[in-house]
Amino acid sequence: MDLLHSGLAAVQRHLAFVSVDPIDWKFYVQVFSWSVTIFESYLLLRQYPLYSKTSPPEALAPHIGKEDFEKSQKYGKDKAQFALFSKLFSQCVDSAMLQYGFYAWCWGAAGTILGKFGYRTEYEILQSIVFSFTMYLLSSLPTLPLSVYSTFVLEEKHGFNKTTPALFVADLVKSWLIAFSLGAPFLAAFLYIFQWAGDRFVPWLMGFMISFQLLMVILYPTVIQPLFNKLTPLSNGELRTRVESLAGKLHFPLKHLYEIDGSKRSSHSNAYFFGLPWSKHIVIFDTLMQQSKPEEVEAVLAHELGHWYYLHPTKMMAISQIHIFTILALFPAFLHAPPLLRSFDFPKHVAAKPPTIVAFLLFQMILTPLEAFISIGMNAVSRHFEWEADRFACELQDQLKEESMKDMGDRLGRALITLHVKNLSTVWVDWLYSAYHHSHPTLTERLKGLESFQAKRAKKE
Repeated sequence: MDLLHSGLAAVQRHLAFVSVDPIDWKFYVQVFSWSVTIFESYLLLRQYPLYSKTSPPEALAPHIGKEDFEKSQKYGKDKAQFALFSKLFSQCVDSAMLQYGFYAWCWGAAGTILGKFGYRTEYEILQSIVFSFTMYLLSSLPTLPLSVYSTFVLEEKHGFNKTTPALFVADLVKSWLIAFSLGAPFLAAFLYIFQWAGDRFVPWLMGFMISFQLLMVILYPTVIQPLFNKLTPLSNGELRTRVESLAGKLHFPLKHLYEIDGSKRSSHSNAYFFGLPWSKHIVIFDTLMQQSKPEEVEAVLAHELGHWYYLHPTKMMAISQIHIFTILALFPAFLHAPPLLRSFDFPKHVAAKPPTIVAFLLFQMILTPLEAFISIGMNAVSRHFEWEADRFACELQDQLKEESMKDMGDRLGRALITLHVKNLSTVWVDWLYSAYHHSHPTLTERLKGLESFQAKRAKKE
């Protein structure tokens, strides 16, 4: 532990200038955030002309009809136009809030609110909680119309929306209540660790955050998700038999097999698994079962079980922990930096003893361009995992020694095509746009990969 703290102290010595130099951090954050927005807008403009193509890629031509392709192109074009407007509008709002002292105002407003209840400024954790939720609620209001438009105009136009206005409002209120119910105690514990551990907070905070993530694995399916969707045991039939048989042969610790009413809000489809290492749950969207045959849904789940087999969720969590550790290792220099808060319009008496939550918020803003690069790397890792899971499905016959699994790759390919057609997913994708935004390979890439995996298998036989 002493070696760890010595290394962290060395990092802080190199960053000591942050606490004394009068750097115009606001200007840099404005430049950073606009640079990322302009780059993302450039990627959209690279992608946009592809929606004007009149035929699908050659590899997909036999699988996608003309009408479905045209629908996909129109949907993609509408989404791109909306995404470009949303991105620029949101950036303008964020930039204005930054420029005109919104965050400093929120901190002062939180203090005023607490003052009305007899609490003074020494209650930093309590003021931080009020500050966070004041900022969250007020900053979300300008972009709320975008969410309404996306749901009731864009998705409605292309036949995906199943959400009623009442359900939309109910979901919004539930989200706010959950954010407060979970966020307040999380934030209180998060900030208490800083007060208790001082500048040696890094290992303790890492332990707390890992524990919280594991707690959420339990709470999300049992407490949170039922507030939005109904999960019911998958009824007896061919699909249940196939999934349970596959899970048993792979020794997947399946505890529950659920059907979720995804069609309540949208006609998009999906399937996933979650849970602790010794107790897993598989969830299948009702829309997926309506759109695909049981043997194709089984192939989709074979791909998902490939993620479990290769420990992809665990590996991704480990990578994210390294990322979080790096951020926390850099943070102490910004935690004790009055010039940082002064550059964002905080008054002198607040900047003299920077509140932890405020310093952390501003620190995250400074990391904006770095996070953009990290997202590209995380997407690359995720795509590699997708290739491995696809290969796993193709090679199930070899692993389980069962002739019935011989066509699993073909079934997975048909399921992917059905998912893309029914979801009107884009089939023409710019490589740079995909590298930045997509955690999965494109449909064309995955189908070629499946063919390659199966061809290699055939040579071995």
